[in-house]
Amino acid sequence: MSKSDLAHVGRELGDNAPSAERSTERERADNALKTAETGHYLPVRAPALNRTAVLAFAVVVLFAVSVLLGSYTVTIPDFFKILLAHLTGGQKVPGASFIVMENKLPRAVSGTMIGAAFGLAGALFQTMLRNPLASPDVIGISYGASAAAVTAIVVFGASGAVVSGAALAGALGVAALIYGISRGGSLGSESLGSGGGNSGNAAGSRLILAGVGIAAALHAMVSFLMTRADIRTAADALVWLNGSLNSASWDRAGILALALLVLVPATAALAGPLRILELGDDTAAGLGVRVGFTRLAVVVVAVALAAVATAAAGPVAFVAFLAGPIARRFTAKASLPASAFVGALIVLAADYFAANIAPLLLDGTVLPVGVVTGALGAPFLLWLLVTSNRKDA
Repeated sequence: MSKSDLAHVGRELGDNAPSAERSTERERADNALKTAETGHYLPVRAPALNRTAVLAFAVVVLFAVSVLLGSYTVTIPDFFKILLAHLTGGQKVPGASFIVMENKLPRAVSGTMIGAAFGLAGALFQTMLRNPLASPDVIGISYGASAAAVTAIVVFGASGAVVSGAALAGALGVAALIYGISRGGSLGSESLGSGGGNSGNAAGSRLILAGVGIAAALHAMVSFLMTRADIRTAADALVWLNGSLNSASWDRAGILALALLVLVPATAALAGPLRILELGDDTAAGLGVRVGFTRLAVVVVAVALAAVATAAAGPVAFVAFLAGPIARRFTAKASLPASAFVGALIVLAADYFAANIAPLLLDGTVLPVGVVTGALGAPFLLWLLVTSNRKDA
């Protein structure tokens, strides 16, 4: 081959090489984002984002179903007419305005926020402790709220906002007790949030065990109080213990919205350090994450989310437990927004079934929403345990 031929081949390769590089760069640009801090490319998981959007759309659809359908149906034009009249002080539709604005709409709004709060709380605990069983239902926080609320109802004859305040205080108090016990084990250096990955796992297991033990004691306390109450007071306490949206109102929805306006941004701020914390305490500390502070902040935010949701509707069973694993399986990754949407879906669907479908099947009996979620959670817990055993085998 002559020199002119070699030069011609070189020119051909030179013309094609940049084109191939441009194609590679274009594909990488289409499928990745470049971080400003490191210059490394991070893959964009489009399917997960799309599935999270699907969950958000499902929440909107189910919210509309809860408001428009059921025992009293409302057309879409009538709904907007009623809403506009309520906001502008116009002429109200007799009966329909009250049903929509004072019953259906505050109930759906409250159910959406309560489900989202429980979903976020469960996902935060499960992600931080790397354990699918770590939810407010299992580790005793919901039982703390229940014990305080039943005490207020049975002993002091409280009702309404006082019961909600007692539930909030009980959840926070029990959470502080569980956290203190988990930090003060015999292995002092293994306090929650300090040390390496093994110590963090040990402290997380201790937190769960402490929560289970305290939950058992509080359950016995609630049972004792129920046996000492008269039949009417016991019935009121039992309705609250099962979790119900029957007492939903704009006042409670407003208080819950104010709480979420603080807690949701706090959750978003913790999402990044929490994902790094999943790599292990040693790795997270090496990457600059303040492990102890992050764990404490996650516990505080998760407990506050569970506490305000429980104070608003009672301990709606298994929502916090179900939301995280379902969202993870649906989106193929741990996702706090997806967990919030799944929690809202569970509460809205369970409440619609309890208020509209259950009476048709049970001769007019209206179930509390917690009864339906509890019926869903028990088989899911067994299924989760079975699948975990298969993976370990």
